[in-house]
Amino acid sequence: MKCEKFKRERLELAYRAHVFDVYNDYLVLPDGRRVVYDLIKHSPGACILPVCDDGRIVLVRQYRNAIDEITYEVPAGFIDEGETPKDAAIRELREETGYIARNVEYVTKTVLAIGTSDEQTYLYIGRDLMFEKTEPDENEFINCEYIEIDDVDRMIKNGEIVDSKTLIAIYAYKCSLT
Repeated sequence: MKCEKFKRERLELAYRAHVFDVYNDYLVLPDGRRVVYDLIKHSPGACILPVCDDGRIVLVRQYRNAIDEITYEVPAGFIDEGETPKDAAIRELREETGYIARNVEYVTKTVLAIGTSDEQTYLYIGRDLMFEKTEPDENEFINCEYIEIDDVDRMIKNGEIVDSKTLIAIYAYKCSLT
């Protein structure tokens, strides 16, 4: 919902990167003051939490340079031109895990860094999995991990699962169990 009391005067490109652009966002506040905020315009993405028939979840382990660590995450990636969020989630699941989900349920859309970025990620839960073959991108070095749902809380508490889209997807799945 757009707020009419805030007025954007202009966006000024400050930096262009591969998947996002950084802008100076010139706004007029409701009290008439002018401010400049940083704004990152980011490509949208989609992710999917694969759930095995026995209730285990499948997460991918991969290196993330932003935090210089190996992370546990749901399969995820950018939405390609002309692709729906659901199709992107299904594609990423197949590429990163080799699975096809015959039942894909939309959960929500999330804004991952709402104070600075417009990056939106669409979250899905995938069930009734069938294995085909993995097709990771050439720069992805991924391992699949099968995790018991009872182990998830400990992993979150111990800082083993820290990715926000993954945390939201796990939370949504756990809520569906009650």
